[in-house]
Amino acid sequence: MAAASGLAIAFSGTAATKAEPFHGNRTSKSTASPIAAGTSLLRSMVGRRGSVRSRPRCEALVDHEEKAAATVSALEQLKLSADRYMKERSSIAVIGLSVHTAPVEMREKLAIPEAQWPHAVGELCKLNHIEEAAVLSTCNRMEIYVVALSWHRGIREVTEWMSKTSGIPVSELREHIFMLRDSDATRHLFEVSAGLDSLVLGEGQILAQVKQVVRVGQVSGGLGKNIDRMFKDAITAGKRVRSETNIASGAVSVSSAAVELALMKLPKPHGESARMLVVGAGKMGKLVIKHLAAKGCKKVVVVNRSVERVAAIREELKDIEIIYRPFTEMHSSAAESDVVFTSTASDVPLFLKEDAEALPPVSEDVGGVRLFVDISVPRNVGSCVSKLEHTRVYNVDDLKEVVEANKEDRLRKAMEAQVLIIQELNKFEAWRDSLETVPTIKKLRSYADRIRSLELEKCLQKVGEEALTKKMRKAIDDLSTGIVNKLLHGPLQHLRCDGSDCRTLDETLENMHALNRMFSLDMEKAVLEQKIKAKVEKIQT
Repeated sequence: MAAASGLAIAFSGTAATKAEPFHGNRTSKSTASPIAAGTSLLRSMVGRRGSVRSRPRCEALVDHEEKAAATVSALEQLKLSADRYMKERSSIAVIGLSVHTAPVEMREKLAIPEAQWPHAVGELCKLNHIEEAAVLSTCNRMEIYVVALSWHRGIREVTEWMSKTSGIPVSELREHIFMLRDSDATRHLFEVSAGLDSLVLGEGQILAQVKQVVRVGQVSGGLGKNIDRMFKDAITAGKRVRSETNIASGAVSVSSAAVELALMKLPKPHGESARMLVVGAGKMGKLVIKHLAAKGCKKVVVVNRSVERVAAIREELKDIEIIYRPFTEMHSSAAESDVVFTSTASDVPLFLKEDAEALPPVSEDVGGVRLFVDISVPRNVGSCVSKLEHTRVYNVDDLKEVVEANKEDRLRKAMEAQVLIIQELNKFEAWRDSLETVPTIKKLRSYADRIRSLELEKCLQKVGEEALTKKMRKAIDDLSTGIVNKLLHGPLQHLRCDGSDCRTLDETLENMHALNRMFSLDMEKAVLEQKIKAKVEKIQT
């Protein structure tokens, strides 16, 4: 009962003010904890009967016993719900959508530019039930990874946050988002990092994007202990899959798939001679130029805001002529091109229907149709452009046509990669399980120190302050500390484990549960109380 009361105090002034009325043992529909909801119930019970100050004193005395009984009943309900809530371990979860689950129109509304990742993580961590968060937003996916105090409440809060930031109703989001928990969420990230969930199996760009999540998190300080370790282990898994299997052999990135698609749509004799324009010289644009060169293209025009980046690409790629044009010449450059690749971070379309309509027709040698291959999310080419008779528009969703070949071979490679994924997943799960012993170690030491302090104080009182010198007091204090340390050495050694050995980990967890029972450490309540207090303090500051 004391623990439940302490937790209610920890939440006061924060979640409690948001809680809806608490309905007995049923799960509350609010995003606040049952503890806060219980506190709200106690307040509402007094509120339903009116304020004591506003009623005659005799009337307050008449129903005093009835109100006291109702309060006791409410506290019992609160304790039952709090106990159930405390038994729920913090969950790692991923909530998101990808090229496999949602169309590009929805993905571009949810896309978060890299510069805004820290801000998004900060907002997510302010949600009542979210401890840690990370955002992975690319042209093919937008995924949010969190550590949630409560699975159901955390998922609801993140989904509502996604709806609020994108303007997409929650009901519509639910038709396209996926949600995975704990080992399933971790495994998904490992598969993403290894390129197993990519549109093009084994593509390497996603591994660099996962690395960037860690890099941005380290600079902004936004990644928590669990998310940081999970992403770093995912990077390790991605590297192992690429180095220990041949999954990357023959695999292409989204950029090279875009080049493949363009060449597939052009008449075969004239594919290499078609006039190529690349808008944007970032990572994606550079890869497009690189793959065009690999396919035999000898010349490409590149439109970019700065000439320096184009000059650096020109210095690196000697086998293709690269002509720079400023953004002010984008439309005139498109007028002289047969194929236009777009890969910029622009939030608004660069080509609308009227822009494409104003372009002169292309030669019949290349089919008489100008191709726009848009690999940007948000899209750089408006969907209305595709309605023009002599224009074709392809976006990242259309790249599926390129990657349908050799399914059997790709599946075999994926099965080889899964063996490595499982090995890395087991290591991460063992590490996370090993963290369970840390609160027990702290609690056991705190328990022993309290006993030592009390007994030391009794001893000093019996001897008398005047009978002891400062040196004698220190000697007695050191003696008691030494005895406690030696007695705790064995138990604490059996609680320490790095999670690398599953057998040792199982023994360590058994030792932890035994010590919890023997010393009545009641770890579940203590850990949750600590988390909730930390959460409230973080929100308040």
